[in-house]
Amino acid sequence: MPAFTFEKISPPVRRAPAATGPKKPRGLISQMIDRFAERRARRALQAERVVRRDEKPAE
Repeated sequence: MPAFTFEKISPPVRRAPAATGPKKPRGLISQMIDRFAERRARRALQAERVVRRDEKPAE
């Protein structure tokens, strides 16, 4: 039989969501990455449209 036992303590229950304050403005690096990603996605979409036009069978 053990000489001692550990009491299991459960974490406190959150009653209300944390108060959200004003959001911090995004950093310059994050904004630049977003711009690059957006342009790359646009180019990929345009390239996909061109490929689809070329795949149509000519009658």
